[in-house]
Amino acid sequence: MTEPKKPIIKIEADLHVHTVASGHAYSTVEEITKEAAKRGLKMVALTDHGPALPGGAHRYHFWNLRIMPAELNGVHILKGIEANVTNANGDLDLPEDYLAPLELVHAGFHPNCGYVSGSVAQNTEALCRAMDNSLLDFIVHPGNAKFPIDPETLVDAAAEKGIPLEINNSSFLPTTSRPAAYDYDLAIAELIREKRSHVIISSDAHIYTQVGVFGQALELASLAGITEDQIINTSAQKVQDYLASRRARR
Repeated sequence: MTEPKKPIIKIEADLHVHTVASGHAYSTVEEITKEAAKRGLKMVALTDHGPALPGGAHRYHFWNLRIMPAELNGVHILKGIEANVTNANGDLDLPEDYLAPLELVHAGFHPNCGYVSGSVAQNTEALCRAMDNSLLDFIVHPGNAKFPIDPETLVDAAAEKGIPLEINNSSFLPTTSRPAAYDYDLAIAELIREKRSHVIISSDAHIYTQVGVFGQALELASLAGITEDQIINTSAQKVQDYLASRRARR
């Protein structure tokens, strides 16, 4: 008798997507939401790169996201940013009065954005300090050999502060700019499973054809033993509930 297949985890919300405003991404909001609808997504987050990244969106781009409709092509749109950690204090590259109106704030490391990668301890501390920002919602692509971190210290801090870490599907593609991401992310994911904390599974799409593509990230999560209830974006409602809880703490 064959063993029953494990249930497939379905992601309803792609919380990490880039538009042409990021400077090195290639699709419009219309193209992104059409693809999201085709793939059965209920929600996408527009999270263009912050202004510290070369070619990144100007701060006025984020201020003017207020004109974006709440829904397009039947897909709910969250107005957000992928902010850059700019120094060892964990400061981000957009001031609080620009971050506060946004519906979702990611933060992560990128080269040439102010913060120069240091030791494992220094990089880990910078991310942990970023999580002290009450306007921050998620830490993205923490697994990156260019910015090595201590997985256990980071996962402990994220669990304590109630901030999910990301498993980023683009980190595992042949075109990735993040070397050794798989090994880092697997170690992080196994610790998340052990500590019963939370993650998001994201595409990090820079072109519309990548929107809603999560296969390798989901495989890694499954291998690590992460359960569906630990993944925030299996439900658009879970995402909304989490974001509401973050804002209630400000």
